[in-house]
Amino acid sequence: MTFKVFLLLFASICLSSVAQIVLKTGLSQPYVVVALDNGTPVSAVKAMFLNPWVIFGLFLYFSAAVVWLFALVRVEVSMAYPFVGLGFILTMILGKFIMGDAVTPTRILGTLLISAGVVFVSRS
Repeated sequence: MTFKVFLLLFASICLSSVAQIVLKTGLSQPYVVVALDNGTPVSAVKAMFLNPWVIFGLFLYFSAAVVWLFALVRVEVSMAYPFVGLGFILTMILGKFIMGDAVTPTRILGTLLISAGVVFVSRS
């Protein structure tokens, strides 16, 4: 794997992780929460998809997918996919420091086990 491919994979993972945080921010907006809890399905969808945070989060996800495609052209999927495990770790870290998520030792262990499992499966 070349350094360029590594950077593409890492950029895709970073974009996806940041997208999670941005989407959570959008879905945590009071008017979205109210629409989801008390509104009709149409008003809930409208509140979500007219929210700038959600739109930006979806844009980040789309960008991550495009970058991922550029990486997949250059490397086997079985070599690329274990990098997804990094996304679990990065998203947990971002959630802790940006969103104030509770990160317990059990959650850390579980996230590391999932990441390790992805690596083991990809090598089998």
